[in-house]
Amino acid sequence: MTSQFRITLLPGDGIGPEIINVAVDVLKVVGKKFDIEFGFQEALIGGAAIDATGEPLPTATLDICRNSDAILLAAIGGYKWDSLPPNQRPEGGLLGLRAGLELFANLRPAKIIPELIDASTLKKEVIEGVDIMVVRELTGGIYFGKPRGIFATETGEKRGVNTMAYNESEIERIGRVAFETAKKRTGKLCSVDKANVLDVSQLWRSRITELGKEYPDVELSHMYVDNAAMQLVRSPKQFDTIVTGNLFGDILSDVAAMLTGSIGMLPSASLGASGPGVYEPVHGSAPDIAGLDKANPLAQVLSAAMMLRYGLNQATAADHIEQAVSLILQRGFRTGDIMSPGMTLLGCRTMGDALIQALEEV
Repeated sequence: MTSQFRITLLPGDGIGPEIINVAVDVLKVVGKKFDIEFGFQEALIGGAAIDATGEPLPTATLDICRNSDAILLAAIGGYKWDSLPPNQRPEGGLLGLRAGLELFANLRPAKIIPELIDASTLKKEVIEGVDIMVVRELTGGIYFGKPRGIFATETGEKRGVNTMAYNESEIERIGRVAFETAKKRTGKLCSVDKANVLDVSQLWRSRITELGKEYPDVELSHMYVDNAAMQLVRSPKQFDTIVTGNLFGDILSDVAAMLTGSIGMLPSASLGASGPGVYEPVHGSAPDIAGLDKANPLAQVLSAAMMLRYGLNQATAADHIEQAVSLILQRGFRTGDIMSPGMTLLGCRTMGDALIQALEEV
């Protein structure tokens, strides 16, 4: 019986349209192989949406996304829109999408790919075997707390304010995602906070600790965020699943990403309690190479695999995509960002062609 899914594509800006085209081609091949029918529809977000409509997240885009089974997002932003006021920049579209779809959990894997281990700036013995999942709270904390803004004080001096705030219910729901994720991995969960200084972190640690009693099969530990940042580069293999708030997760997930040597290889998933999730590479829009056929599409393709696995319950199809990526890397195919001596340099389109060939073989 054919499985049918509605997929909203958000190509966005920069290299976005190039890499999402590769991912769509891969999904079409996988769909034929596993009797999955995809209905694709495109919508505007980010700078492209600003140019067309004057806003980074048009209402029409949000409506289309809400009526999808999953959303595949490429990249947003670029130099062109950097001079706009903060609330009108392309990044506002991403924040609005997360809030509008109530995507409170961001899953960011950082797994060492054996074929690319030499791309990391850390010693091989430090990172070999690293496989970390960062579970980041996505719709609360300092990015959304109020009051916020730049205000004039009584003396006329300007004062910038952002508020870090979490309710117990917000902590509990991200905590459950993290505990459930840890159960599916090695059963180890590290909760990261700053409870020695911040009241909000004291509440975070208290609620995560209490929630841990419901998961006796998960080994729970706690770590201050400054120590966690240090330990990620000092001894990353001690971590399996990490759960933390929005600001800390934003920083630590990028630290974890660079353990692998290239942020261009890493996917992510943003999930809610129900409804469609958003699946996107963690890299930016790379406007300096947009349109030059130099982009690395692999993170986008692996994001499509995460979409199949976490959003559409098509684990076998996801496995095949991941195996195809491993196969082309074993064969020495590289884009410029992961190029090394003795390898074969490919462009975005030809890397896509290599993936299609590999999918026919796995």
